[in-house]
Order: sequence, then structure tokens, then C-alpha cells
Amino acid sequence: MGNVYDKMNKRLAAEIPAAVNILPEKGPVEAGEGEPAMLLFVCYPKCTTCQKARKFLESRGTAFTVRDIKEERPTEAELLDWQARSGLPMKKFFNTSGQLYRGMGLSEKVPSMNEAEMAALLATDGMLVKRPILVGDGFVLVGFRQENWEKALEAAEGI
Repeated sequence: MGNVYDKMNKRLAAEIPAAVNILPEKGPVEAGEGEPAMLLFVCYPKCTTCQKARKFLESRGTAFTVRDIKEERPTEAELLDWQARSGLPMKKFFNTSGQLYRGMGLSEKVPSMNEAEMAALLATDGMLVKRPILVGDGFVLVGFRQENWEKALEAAEGI
């Protein structure tokens, strides 16, 4: 007989085939209706900063779903939602150190774009988007700063 994590992984695998589900082995995560609280961890698996962020989440025993930003890029609607929830300007969602950003000469183009134009451009290629992104109930974090992630997760967990 499987536990709630096995059942959730099977259900999510059927519903979201591009996602890899990572659930803690350290015991259940409290959530509203008997299911674990799920965070969306958007990353590029080869990115060392994303790898550090993932290890941080795993070390806390935090339940999360992994989404490869290159394989399943964020949609324009998701980016606009995340931007509004993060409180950051859309320009902060650009991976300014990436080869694609530099190759497209976006440092000159982005300042003259509005938020919707930026979101549309970001949605064309996941490699334009800064990562990792952690999407939770009531927060969106862009880039990995451990102290910021700790604060947001502790607040979300009611610690």
C-alpha cells in the first residue's frame, strides 16, 4: 500500500508529464486538506545555482515539483502572474548573464520594452529566464539567495 506521496507522484506524473516530482522522505508536509503543500521549482538542471537551490530544498525536507525551464518554458501568462506575485519588475526575470541574452543584444532592447512585451519575449525561450524560480502559495522567488528562501519558506510554513 503506497503512502500519500506515492499516490500524488502517480497522479502528477499522469497530469504533468514534463515535471519531476520530489517529495520529502523526512515525513509529511502539512497542508490544507491532508495533501502535502507543493512548491514549483523552476530550474535548468545543469545550472550550478539551481543545483545548490535544489540541495537546499531537499535538505529541509521540503516537498516540491521540479520543472526544467528549457524543456517546459514558462508561458506569458505564468510570467505575468509570477511577476505580480513577486513584486519585482519584469526586467528582473531576465537571465542577464546568459549567452542568449547577450547574443540578442537585450541589454539595449529591454529598457524600452513594457512589461507585456518583456513577458512575451521571455516566454519564447526558457534560457532567457533567470533561474531558479520558486513558486509557492503567496510568494515567487527569482534567483537563489538562501537567506531569502529560508525566510519565505519559514513564513509559508508558519514557523
